[in-house]
Amino acid sequence: MMLIRRFEEKAAEAYALGKIGGFLHLSIGEEAVAAGASSVLRPDDYAISTYREHGHALAKGADPRRAMAELFGRRDGLSKGKGGSMHLFDKSVNFLGGHAIVGAHLPLAAGVGFAINYEGGDQVCVCYFGDGAVPEGEFHEAMNLSALWKLPMIWICENNRYAMGTSLERALAQTEIWKFGEVYGIPSEPVDGMDVLAVRDVVGRAVERTRTDKTPALIEARTYRFRGHSMRDPAGAVYRTKEEVEREKLRDPISLFREKALKAGWLSEADVRAIEKDVNDRIDDAVAFADASPEPPVEWLLTDIYKED
Repeated sequence: MMLIRRFEEKAAEAYALGKIGGFLHLSIGEEAVAAGASSVLRPDDYAISTYREHGHALAKGADPRRAMAELFGRRDGLSKGKGGSMHLFDKSVNFLGGHAIVGAHLPLAAGVGFAINYEGGDQVCVCYFGDGAVPEGEFHEAMNLSALWKLPMIWICENNRYAMGTSLERALAQTEIWKFGEVYGIPSEPVDGMDVLAVRDVVGRAVERTRTDKTPALIEARTYRFRGHSMRDPAGAVYRTKEEVEREKLRDPISLFREKALKAGWLSEADVRAIEKDVNDRIDDAVAFADASPEPPVEWLLTDIYKED
């Protein structure tokens, strides 16, 4: 979680300095979902995500150096600088990309689940999406097909209560998103998305069941983004109050886990300081790597368009 947080903070700094172009969507406050879910996955399991995917890619094992270089649009990035912040992709760790169109990646994820079954594998595919995707038709199509065809899918809705500036209550007649799974006969439940251990427990049980029974699962992780929708909406101040944001920050997932770990004796203060130093060093190195990576040549615009043998 600390690695994701520091990566996002440094990305925000780089964006302010003009080193990152386009849009930048940060997951500060939502780290427990990616960390908890990924902790129960095998290396050969798959994950696919939205445009707020930095944390998901890192939690799945993507190299922070190459991820940061991708944000910078450099040739040593995960996609040679062509994908940028919203389209991280790392085949080496089975992270199948961030996708910019809301809800459009859900049918793609169902296709991954279909391919797993077709090839006789026992992997699962985790698909992250936001509450803003739930009103989309693709959500219901993907739920139906995954239930009908018994696809090994773990659908994780990161419900941070706002789709850009539209609150959950303004977009959905049924605001308990996990209940949509019941309509399709999919095992479904909510989880506190600010509690990394709760996420790990709920997703872990779902993964075990899915591997055994090829039964999909829908999990609603109730979380909160501390920053705005993107760097062009830095505080989200138009559609939510400062008091609301400060109240939610009291449930910072990193602080909550730190307190729990110290109280239980899992970590000492020295351990925490060592982890913080290691994370800071790794992310500082990632920024230096991205800065040093050259710009991709113009000729690369004509490459990676078609699959090459």
